[in-house]
Amino acid sequence: MEIPSKYDPKRVEEHWYAYWSEHDYFSSKPDEREPYTIVIPPPNVTGVLHMGHMLNNTIQDVLIRRARLLGKNACWVPGMDHASIATEAKVVAKLKADGIDKSKLSRDEFLKHAWDWTNEYGGVILQQLKKLGCSCDWDRTKFTMDDDMSASVIKVFVDLYNKGLIYRGYRMVNWDPEAKTTLSDEEVIYEERQGKLYYLSYAIEGSDEKVTIATTRPETILGDTAICINPNDERYRHLRGKKAIVPICDRVIPIIEDEYVDVEFGTGCLKVTPAHDENDKNLGDKHNLEVVDIFNEDATLNSFGLHYEGKDRFVVRKEISKELQEKGYLVKTEQHTNKVGTSERTKAVIEPRLSDQWFLKMENLAKPAIEGVLETKDIKLYPSKFENTYRHWMENIRDWNISRQLWWGQQIPAYYYGDGKEDFVVAETPEEALELAKTKNPNIQLSDLRQDADVLDTWFSSWLWPMSVFGGILEPENEEINYYYPTSDLVTGPDILFFWVARMIMAGYEYRGKRPFENVYLTGLVRDAQRRKMSKSLGNSPDALKLISDFGADGVRVGLLLSSAAGNDLLFDEALCQQGANFANKIWNAFRLVKGWEVADIPQPEAAQKGIEWYKAKFNQTLVEIEDHFSKYRISDALMATYKLVWDDFCSWLLEIVKPEYQKPIDKKTYSEVLGLFEENLKLLHPFMPFLTEEVWQHIAERTPEDALIVAQWPDTKEVDSTLIADFEFASEVISGIRTVRKEKNIPQKDALELFMLNAEGIGSQMDTIILKLGNLSKMEAVDASLEGALTFRVKSNEYFIPISGAIDVEAEIAKITEELNYTKGFLKSVEKKLSNERFVNNAPEKVVAMERKKAADAEAKIETLEKSLASLQ
Repeated sequence: MEIPSKYDPKRVEEHWYAYWSEHDYFSSKPDEREPYTIVIPPPNVTGVLHMGHMLNNTIQDVLIRRARLLGKNACWVPGMDHASIATEAKVVAKLKADGIDKSKLSRDEFLKHAWDWTNEYGGVILQQLKKLGCSCDWDRTKFTMDDDMSASVIKVFVDLYNKGLIYRGYRMVNWDPEAKTTLSDEEVIYEERQGKLYYLSYAIEGSDEKVTIATTRPETILGDTAICINPNDERYRHLRGKKAIVPICDRVIPIIEDEYVDVEFGTGCLKVTPAHDENDKNLGDKHNLEVVDIFNEDATLNSFGLHYEGKDRFVVRKEISKELQEKGYLVKTEQHTNKVGTSERTKAVIEPRLSDQWFLKMENLAKPAIEGVLETKDIKLYPSKFENTYRHWMENIRDWNISRQLWWGQQIPAYYYGDGKEDFVVAETPEEALELAKTKNPNIQLSDLRQDADVLDTWFSSWLWPMSVFGGILEPENEEINYYYPTSDLVTGPDILFFWVARMIMAGYEYRGKRPFENVYLTGLVRDAQRRKMSKSLGNSPDALKLISDFGADGVRVGLLLSSAAGNDLLFDEALCQQGANFANKIWNAFRLVKGWEVADIPQPEAAQKGIEWYKAKFNQTLVEIEDHFSKYRISDALMATYKLVWDDFCSWLLEIVKPEYQKPIDKKTYSEVLGLFEENLKLLHPFMPFLTEEVWQHIAERTPEDALIVAQWPDTKEVDSTLIADFEFASEVISGIRTVRKEKNIPQKDALELFMLNAEGIGSQMDTIILKLGNLSKMEAVDASLEGALTFRVKSNEYFIPISGAIDVEAEIAKITEELNYTKGFLKSVEKKLSNERFVNNAPEKVVAMERKKAADAEAKIETLEKSLASLQ
């Protein structure tokens, strides 16, 4: 194949993705190999690719491609989440735009619209992941509303109910008035907001006396059913047993006593509104107070709101405060900052609301999940700092509110057969429900059963994901679940550590008696260069597909990973994608350079032989380092080590060492070995840059599908020759010294130089042949004394001299060396001052003192060299 002069990411990406798909490299079936399994954190069916997905899925693809190269049976299961709240909101909005009101539709009619919408718009993100190079087993794609997935969810609900872990309760819940559904505690985001504290006066019945209470929500006074004082508060002791009158609605309410009231906060008097505050509800239960709910499901006021009926709560807040002021009830207002709960999905301010809901008891389910992560380390979190967050949440876990007042989702399998709240049975099918109901009332018909209208929380389906995608709930002993489960790694964001990760762990231990995965890699959040979280509203989130179009998928993958340290937030900058694209071009150009050499059957030069020996040692050293990074999920560090190996060691050093002279051929042995090393580099690079590496790999030689890079073999670690690496390190410093002299004195590279060495450490070294070639030296020998009139530099204890040939500006050279000499003397003085300080020497760590002593010794050696250079020029 002819090698194009420029790397064209678009052509390459389309070609190789189609090739990989055609040859089924992504598909996995149980066999005799060790499985390596990842289940994708299922993105919302409504989703499109954003920077968080890009990072998360790049990391998963790196891990899965590496596992493939390691010879494991790599299985990456893709899929989507039905996302009850988000999807239902989008369908309702579309219907509204089409002039259709959801409330006018039957459930079945609405669900038809929801499925039409899902089939039309859903799954876009999975197609977009292909552009990124994600090598998922697409034949395994699952959707949380697939028939078998829904059946798994229903089976688990019934099982947990029968175990006594699921119950129905009338509780104070988090109500989202926009989505018109309840939310679990974890779906509420608390934000600090500036508001007002309103001081209101309530008349005491049968007297002229008034009592003042402070509230942030004056609209809720219409639901007040008591005023509470602390029994130890001297100020209000005389109010015992009396009653107060609520402003505007004139409801007469009791004054109750409870130590719950904070004497120091506000006025020491508390209005009690049991329908709209959890703590007030607890007080109400304790003191048998009336419950007055003033809100409709959309947080407009109902008939208890009197003349404010039908108005939104925030509109009423403004209007009622004005009315309270006009009627003399408003004493004063103050600025007040408080935490306001908002819906994670709709951003609406949450209303505490009393409601009949379904709950799952969490305490016993949490115990094995706490033990598995924090005690036995059966599951490891990376970075481990998240263990503290996990512990705090798991040890303070509350029962999970699993019902949602929506239609899109798995409908709760509870069937009511009578008018009472407790007249229900729970079963997987209506037919089974009928059999159960008949034990209560033999005359019941199927038509008499009413299924609970609510659906289950989306997370109640996705907590089964690592099991249900392999049919492990419906068929607990099938071949796939026994082969692929537990899965290997989970890559996700720390923001769903509780929503999803912890719950999957609980479900895994409950239903398989095993962890669902071995390692959890928690990525950071993607932020912009100013540390702001990327979001559509801020307009700081780049278009993911445009980035791929501009920089190539490999460039974007490298850019994302270069800026992402494990568990820390990623400060994304497009310049990093440009760096990734530049790296791709560097590799491409290096490949074209090598393939452009003419090959001849001539002896191998010693420099090439030594260079190749050194690079093999360096490769092995880096491979050990990369393996260590992967074992600790330091994916960015693994990439950085690979990047430096390829860019610096291979391209900048090895190719220079082996490059034939201008218009001369390269020997066959060197050419073959360099191509072999190039192939080894491509294996290390493939997980990070799959498209470019496959393209180069296929150009190096004619390959059958069995020989494709995607299924090649990851290099084995070998013993590292550290002496060889140290010798080259020394030689590279000498070469850099020669190059610096050439640059400073404008001596062309084609002009050969002579090099003389004093001390001669490393003379006769195996690297001298490389120094001769890369330094373009005509002579290189040891001397017993300094050379007069030569330019000098030092490497460790060796002093090097390059005789001056041709005209140089001696005066300028003297001035330059004098300036450097004075600076070095000043530096030495400051170090000696530190070392003469007994307190520093006695108290500083041994390493620090040793470092300072080394600085002093190096400075003294440099001063000696500079003084000799100066003497030779004067």
